[in-house]
Amino acid sequence: MISTRLIPALVLAAVAFTVPAFAQDVPAVTVSSASGTVTLDRNELEAMGLVSIKTSTPWNEGVVDFEGVPLKALLEKANASGETATVIALNDYSVDVPTADFDEFGTILAVKRNGEYMPVDDQGPFFVIYPFDSNPVLQGQPYYGRAVWQVKEITVQ
Repeated sequence: MISTRLIPALVLAAVAFTVPAFAQDVPAVTVSSASGTVTLDRNELEAMGLVSIKTSTPWNEGVVDFEGVPLKALLEKANASGETATVIALNDYSVDVPTADFDEFGTILAVKRNGEYMPVDDQGPFFVIYPFDSNPVLQGQPYYGRAVWQVKEITVQ
């Protein structure tokens, strides 16, 4: 039989073991521009509404189903406008992408690949994806070079 004096300690111990499940880090991306800085976590990105691009890439086998937020919608949400988006990866790799690409090609910031979140050690948490298979002009440079993975920040100018 458990002493009634131990019950509060057991309850506290149970709560302590459940807190990490609620406190898990959710990946986020920061969008900066002259109008300010907005940071959106993956849950907020998903709440914006995800679209799918099914395409092959040079880095994955076969056709892959990427789900993400249209980059045009992301910039609108962040009130960020400009001609160039500098996309920065976790390792500080960066590429300048014309924002016109977002309209013209429907480029997305992918949060899922084949229905699963992408881990950091495998192109996640966020990946700029073009519909490479939809247009032969996208199947090479400079578009492959603009497909940044492990995205942490986008600066619009």
